[in-house]
Amino acid sequence: QVQLVESGGGLVQPGGSLRLSCAASGSIFSIYVMGWYRQVPGKQRELVAAITSGGTTNYADSVKGRFTISRDKAKNTVTLQMNSLKPEDTGIYYCNAVRYGSDFWGQGTQVTVSP
Repeated sequence: QVQLVESGGGLVQPGGSLRLSCAASGSIFSIYVMGWYRQVPGKQRELVAAITSGGTTNYADSVKGRFTISRDKAKNTVTLQMNSLKPEDTGIYYCNAVRYGSDFWGQGTQVTVSP
C-alpha cells in the first residue's frame, strides 16, 4: 500500500500562486507515476499534471505554462507549483500515485481562487 498526504491548499486571489505538496509513504518502491487531479462538484476528477519516475511530465491544456510539477524521489514527494491562478482552477486537488497498475489517492486539499 501507498499512503499519500497532501498539503498546501487554501484561498488565493486570481493571479496569485499556491504550492501543493504530496508526501508518499509505505510501499513506495516502483511508484511509476505521481500526479495531481482536480475535482469540482458535478464533474469527474480530471488530470491536472503528472510526472513519471523518469521525469516525463504531462499537463492539462488549461494549466500549461502556469503550473509546474516536480518530483523529489529521494524525499518521496511531488510538488505542484501553481501560478497565475484563475477562478476555474478552483476545486479539490488529489495526489495520485500509480504502482504496478494500482492507483492510490490522497485525501484531497481544497484550492479556492476567488477575489
